Amino acid sequence: MTVCTGNICRSPMAEVVLRDRFTRAGLDGAVLVDSTGISGEEHGNPIDPRAQQVLRSRGYDVPAHRARQVSAVDVVERDLVLAMTATHAHALRRLARGDDAITQRIRMFRSFDPDAPVEGPEHLLDVDDPWYGDDAGFEVTIAEVEAAADGIVAHVREVLDRR
Repeated sequence: MTVCTGNICRSPMAEVVLRDRFTRAGLDGAVLVDSTGISGEEHGNPIDPRAQQVLRSRGYDVPAHRARQVSAVDVVERDLVLAMTATHAHALRRLARGDDAITQRIRMFRSFDPDAPVEGPEHLLDVDDPWYGDDAGFEVTIAEVEAAADGIVAHVREVLDRR
């Protein structure tokens, strides 16, 4: 599960990209990918039109989507929870209520990008928030998402192979 603020830009973009990559890797039947937001402010809204545009321009199919807020149950039920920012990761860890096994499943999305910083504060791995900017911000976001996607697929494949 990918998680951002409102579930209308970053996390659904990541969901679409990951679904595509898992399908290409032959894992689409073995892996469920979804997305949520920390906030309920966008509940029920579709993917932001600018996010839809950048996804389509890169050749992705844009599914029907309705934003929803993450719950503690979501965090418990997922094998991997991918936070778009350090703030999102912190909120997700609070939902885990101190359960170390669950907390270990919460990872920064960009931690799977081989070119992302490996040392320093967690916020250095934040996926840029395109909401307040122009269309160029959505290009930055999709590039960050795509850069980490193959690493996530490799990680999931490794986990599945161990089972």
